[in-house]
Amino acid sequence: MFSVLTRQPCEQAGLRALSRTPAVVALVVLLLSIVVLVTVTLIQTHHQEVLLPGLKYGIVLDAGSSRTTVYVYQWPAEKENNTGVVSQTYKCSVKGSGISSYGNNPQDVPKAFEDCMQKVQEQIPAHLHGSTCVYLGATAGMRLLRLQNETAANEVLASIQNYFQSQPFDFRGAQIISGQEEGIYGWITANYLMGNFLEKDLWHMWAHPNGVETTGALDLGGASTQISFAVGETAELNTSDIVRVSLYGYVYPLYTRSFQCYGRNEAEKRFLAMLLQNSTTKTNVINPCYPRDYSTSLKGGHVFDSPCTEDLKPGRYDPNDTITFEGTGDPLLCRVKVASLFAFKACRGREVSCFDGIYQPAVKGSFVAFAGFFYTASALNLTGSFSLSTFNSSTWDFCSQNWGQLPQLLPRFDEAYARSYCFSAHYIYHLLVSGYRFTEDTWPQICFKKEVENSSIAWSLGYMLSLTNQIPAEMPLVRLPLKPPTFMSTMAFFTGVALLSLAFLVVYLYMSSRKQRRSQHVLDHTVDSE
Repeated sequence: MFSVLTRQPCEQAGLRALSRTPAVVALVVLLLSIVVLVTVTLIQTHHQEVLLPGLKYGIVLDAGSSRTTVYVYQWPAEKENNTGVVSQTYKCSVKGSGISSYGNNPQDVPKAFEDCMQKVQEQIPAHLHGSTCVYLGATAGMRLLRLQNETAANEVLASIQNYFQSQPFDFRGAQIISGQEEGIYGWITANYLMGNFLEKDLWHMWAHPNGVETTGALDLGGASTQISFAVGETAELNTSDIVRVSLYGYVYPLYTRSFQCYGRNEAEKRFLAMLLQNSTTKTNVINPCYPRDYSTSLKGGHVFDSPCTEDLKPGRYDPNDTITFEGTGDPLLCRVKVASLFAFKACRGREVSCFDGIYQPAVKGSFVAFAGFFYTASALNLTGSFSLSTFNSSTWDFCSQNWGQLPQLLPRFDEAYARSYCFSAHYIYHLLVSGYRFTEDTWPQICFKKEVENSSIAWSLGYMLSLTNQIPAEMPLVRLPLKPPTFMSTMAFFTGVALLSLAFLVVYLYMSSRKQRRSQHVLDHTVDSE
């Protein structure tokens, strides 16, 4: 009798080895580790949340000749083509007159700012105060003070500088901007607010509008006036009046000019000085631009305290002398007299536009007229676009009223402004028609506006837009389902578990296979012996 023994293949031995408990556990752990690694990786890469870096804030103080206005702006921190998409979020008018009036007492300037700056702090999140930049730009009023008394102008700016050192914001300095800069920034503001630089497309993304022409800007301040509009190459012009403005990836050639002493307030001072100069009496002067039945007494210093009237001072001048101006409400004579403020004689014989002996390209396209232009038109009950004949008839009607009728005509009555609206209307006529050469046909292309969608048309917004070109952008943040340390720890742990499980299986299978071969060898030897 004998036994028949058969040899089992090595593969069957391996399967038997895997069926044992340690191997099963190791295999399950390996598979689970691989599943966890793949799942965590997919979740981490496909379920991340892109977070915008939030908002940045900027504050601009528009220190004009007659008042200071504080503007708060905000924009997305990642910016668009290197320029921020800026919006106005708050506006505060500082009480009192402009900072140039503090030439004799510069230490009092900060007191005027206090109320507005307290309100501004409430508008900006506290944790962003330290990163919010503050800029103060002074315009023609301070330019005139610097001409008249540079030491006083510097002391006013130094007082402002000291005040802002105690504020929680990042103060970047107080400076007197040039007339050309004021014109450029006003043009940028007008076109930005009217959507000529950017618009939202169908996908709500910001894009440059195709085929949109830019709008010219007309600014009438208290001490200067500015005109700015896009031009081509013009050989007639002084190259210093042509600048290239870069915004949102595009370059715009721009003609801009500022006329010192042609702001509304300074122009009226020159007008009063001329009336006094041509009057037979030096204490009682007839003013055809003041309303009938109105008279006011002004000190000589009120008229002659400016560099704009320096050459019109009487030979025997005393700033404390009292001059009484009596209104006659004569619109025709007012228009004739106001024309004498402009030096048009130097422009005779030339076809191109000329103002104060300075040549400029012919105006073309649409314009927006803001600041003093808007306020005067509004007093005449005019806004937006209208014809030149409508402006003239409204001017005549207003100037024909007596003083007692004006409170019913004006929504906000203030004596200093009410008495001067007739002068302002005739002054604007000569400035736009005789100076800039707007005609009956081109006048309706002017739109008299104060703001667009609650944002004021003022140079300050253009200034902020220009500054955002220099403020570094922030990259969008990516929020992951797992924080990087947690993700790396999880991946490292399960990778280690998988590798250990794999190593255990390899060693276990190797040892089991070797043991199986040894047993097979002994069995074969036994069979052969029998």
